[in-house]
Amino acid sequence: MKIWNLLKELNNQFAEREEVIEGLVVAMIARQHALLIGPPGTGKSALVTELAQRFTGVNYFQWLLTRFSTPEELFGPVSLKELEQGVYKRNTVGKLPEAHTSFLDEIFKANSAILNALLTLINERQFYNNDAPVRVPLMSLIGSSNEYPEEGEGLEALFDRFLLRFEVNYIGEEQAFIDMLKGQPSNPIYMTVEELKELQQLSDTVIIPDEIYEMLSKIRIELRNQGILPSDRRFKQILSLIRAKAILAGRTSAIAEDISILKHSLWDTPNQQDKVAKIIRIHSQDVIKTKIDDSLLEVADILQNLEKEKNSTEAAIESIKKIKIIANDLKTLQTKNPERLEIPGALQSIQASLDHISSTALGV
Repeated sequence: MKIWNLLKELNNQFAEREEVIEGLVVAMIARQHALLIGPPGTGKSALVTELAQRFTGVNYFQWLLTRFSTPEELFGPVSLKELEQGVYKRNTVGKLPEAHTSFLDEIFKANSAILNALLTLINERQFYNNDAPVRVPLMSLIGSSNEYPEEGEGLEALFDRFLLRFEVNYIGEEQAFIDMLKGQPSNPIYMTVEELKELQQLSDTVIIPDEIYEMLSKIRIELRNQGILPSDRRFKQILSLIRAKAILAGRTSAIAEDISILKHSLWDTPNQQDKVAKIIRIHSQDVIKTKIDDSLLEVADILQNLEKEKNSTEAAIESIKKIKIIANDLKTLQTKNPERLEIPGALQSIQASLDHISSTALGV
C-alpha cells in the first residue's frame, strides 16, 4: 500500500520517531486525536506539519496557543456584515472549524474563552456558530505541549479527549543524531484525501474476533488491580485504534499484535505508563507470529548444522525430515488461520530451504 511507503519515507526523515509516526497515521485512519508531549526542540511541530503536507486536498489548520490567544484566532472573526443585521456569526474560512486535520501547539495554554468551544469541536465534531450547531469535517486534531497539565488547571477534560498520547524526547542514539544533523534525502510520498477516506472506510469494516474482546476485558481487570481506571467510553473508543492498526498492517481482521497501540492510550498520568506498557506487551504477543518466527529460526539452525556436517547425505536426509515436520505444522496453522498472509511466505521460504538441501547435499 502507498501508506507503507509514506511511513518508510517519514521514518527515514525523522530519526527515532517510528512509534509516533505510526501512531499519528493510526489516529488519522481511526478519526481520533493524538497528543505529543515533550521538551522544546524535539521536532513535534515539524513532524506534524510534514505529515499533514503528505495528504493533498486535506484542509490543514495550525496554530500556536498562548494565554492571550483569542477565539478569533482559532474560530474566525465575527462577520461585520452579519453583525449589522443583528446576527453574531463567525467567518470560519481557513480556520479550525473548516479543517480536516489540525495541529494546536501548546494546547494546554487554551484559556476558558477557547476551551469550551474546543472541547465540543474535538469530541462532538460540532461548532456552535450563531448559537446553531454546525457539523465540522475534522478527522484528527493533534495537540502538543512541552509539559503535562497541572492539577487544578481545569484541563482534565481536554487531556482526556486525546485517545493517543506520546512522549517525544531528544534523539538518544548517536548515529541517529548524526544522521539528523546531516539531513536525510527525501523523496516525498503523497496521498489524496480520497485515499485517506478509503483507508478510514476500510478500517470500519475490520473484524474484531471474540478473543480480542476477551483480551480487552482481562486488560481492564489487570489495570484496575494496578489502580488504573480508563473509562468505559475510552475502551469503546480504542476499538477504532485496533481496527486502524490492522488496516495499516494490511489485514481485514484484528490480531493480538494490534492491541500494542493501546500502551499509548490507557494511561492518564506519566507514572502509569510503564505499568500499562507491561500489561499491553504481555497480551499483545502474537502467538501465530511467534510460531512462524520460531519455525524459521529452527530451519535456519538445521541448515547451519547441516553445513557443519559438510552436507553429508545422511545428515541431509535427517534435515529434510525435520524441516518437513516444521512445514506440516505451519500448513496446519494455515488451515486454521487462512487470513494470515505471513504463513504462505514462511512456507515458501521453507520450501526454498528444502530445494537447497536437495540440490547441494543430495544432488537432486
